[in-house]
Amino acid sequence: MIDRRHTLAALGSTVAALGLGSAQAQQHTAPPETLADPEETIELWPGQAPGAPARPPVERIVERSTDPALRDRAITGVVRPRLTVFRPQTPNGSALLVAPGGGYARVVLDKEGYEIGRWLAARGWTVFVLFYRLPGDGWQSGPDTPLQDSQRAMRLIRSRAADYAIKPDRVAAMGFSAGGHVCGDLATRHDARVYAPVDSADRLSARPDLAAPIYAVQSMRLPLAHPGSRTLLLGDAPTPALEAAHSPQDHVGAATPPCFLMHAEDDDVVPVDNTLAFRAALRRAGVPVETHLFAQGGHGFGLRGVAGKPAAVWPELFVRWADTHGLG
Repeated sequence: MIDRRHTLAALGSTVAALGLGSAQAQQHTAPPETLADPEETIELWPGQAPGAPARPPVERIVERSTDPALRDRAITGVVRPRLTVFRPQTPNGSALLVAPGGGYARVVLDKEGYEIGRWLAARGWTVFVLFYRLPGDGWQSGPDTPLQDSQRAMRLIRSRAADYAIKPDRVAAMGFSAGGHVCGDLATRHDARVYAPVDSADRLSARPDLAAPIYAVQSMRLPLAHPGSRTLLLGDAPTPALEAAHSPQDHVGAATPPCFLMHAEDDDVVPVDNTLAFRAALRRAGVPVETHLFAQGGHGFGLRGVAGKPAAVWPELFVRWADTHGLG
């Protein structure tokens, strides 16, 4: 793992580039409330998503912010899994699928989706924010429901690479908290057959070229598991076999892509040991992994929650790491 003191000293101007540096950086870090939502949407499935319950959920968007100038929307009851697209002015050829968090009870739109989408699009990345179905809403595929959506999303992105001026071998995935579990599940089970193919896109690989689970829910075993995510994903009393089936550390192998991991050590919602356990599994399998741990940050901070703290450098660290793997 990288020593934070040496990292921060080496980056120097990086902190400035995240909000206090050049005029270009200042332009790209405008307050999120001043920026419009993306208008481009890609539906994941032709017609209804697979395995719909007899009474499909009702999709609702809830504004959780008490500050009228700062958006913090969350979506519940996702019934139309889809991607919203952040197109850069000058594409660099790389794409990122982003799975926001929300404890598998909701999808946190702004803080862990749109903000990183805008930040990376300003730096040339084409970003696709995933509205994934929630496993507690009665879908027939149960705990594999978010994996269905993330696999399908990766395949659709690759199938439309020419439309977005991206390269099919430069498509990464990132996820936050429970969305980090979506990301980790995709990274380790990208070739699992969890749905029947529906069109030619499903002949393409769902494997991300890089993966970045951020303060991720990873283990489904207590006491390491996040209780709320575990219950919504697996039910009240999952068997040890079911826990293992949905703990990404148990599925790391030679085909797992290089991973970028980040967590705050004072996270009192998803223990940092989730990231450490996943890192250990990656190292045992010989999968390249870069890990950044910060003393402060808590949980669910995205970009806005660590402004002015050392952890604020994490997006730049991700970009620099991805560049060493040919993305960016």
